[in-house]
Amino acid sequence: MTSRTSRRPLWAGLLLLIALPSLAADGGGVVSWKDQVARISAGADTGARGQAITGRLDALGLAWRGEDFEQKEKQGRNLLVDLGGPEGAPLLLIGAHYDRVAVGHGATDNASGSAAVLELAERLKARPLSHHRVQIAFWDLEEAGLLGSHAYVTTPGREKPALYVNFDVFGWGDTLWMMSPQADTPLVGALRKGSETRGLGFQPGEHYPPTDHLAFLKQEWPAVSFSLVGGGEIDPILAVFSGKSPENPPKVMQVIHSPRDTVAELDDGRVDDALDVIEQGLRDWDAGAR
Repeated sequence: MTSRTSRRPLWAGLLLLIALPSLAADGGGVVSWKDQVARISAGADTGARGQAITGRLDALGLAWRGEDFEQKEKQGRNLLVDLGGPEGAPLLLIGAHYDRVAVGHGATDNASGSAAVLELAERLKARPLSHHRVQIAFWDLEEAGLLGSHAYVTTPGREKPALYVNFDVFGWGDTLWMMSPQADTPLVGALRKGSETRGLGFQPGEHYPPTDHLAFLKQEWPAVSFSLVGGGEIDPILAVFSGKSPENPPKVMQVIHSPRDTVAELDDGRVDDALDVIEQGLRDWDAGAR
């Protein structure tokens, strides 16, 4: 998530001192969302964070490719995965940024979103959609101004997706927050129904912090974005991004782009519920495309 109060990095990130399961040895077995966040956020730089992601993709038997790019005199690398699907079917693209600022470890922003995308990739590989091809993306240089996603959408000949689904700041709380330019779509309806069934808060709307969905919307490509936060944080977060100073700053704004952005701040109590709701919502959306 690109913070309104982003500052130039003050010092290089340190390696997170935690015991991690072996990437090479997981064999595609079960890896919890929180463990995956820990693996990614342990990386001392973007390259190491990418290796944690590609290590998991390798273990799951998912072929990936790196796409190097240059934007605004900065070099980056997006990671792309083709999950397959019916030949000639429209494309569903799911992604998150995997870079971070130098301060903290980027666990919430945005190893949490990257781990959510890995979880959905595993689920959609095991049970593919019927009416869409699926690709997965991990964007570089979001923190420098959405440069990785911008490079992707402006590449000549790039296929326009039927929908891009973004994840950024998916680290705790009881509310699924959705950026949706339209308030009443079949996907929104499916997610609302699923959230009610699970007792999970759900707040869709067009107002949302700046992140990679904006690169797609600028191209007039359909896009939505998801965060998992506390329901009481949403209005104060929007206040911050509108230039105001809430009396009680929301946790998100105290954690991201700060030394506090470590796995210690995560709470996985409702993560599985939120991912279940999103997965089923996408499956319902896919079924409606017949």
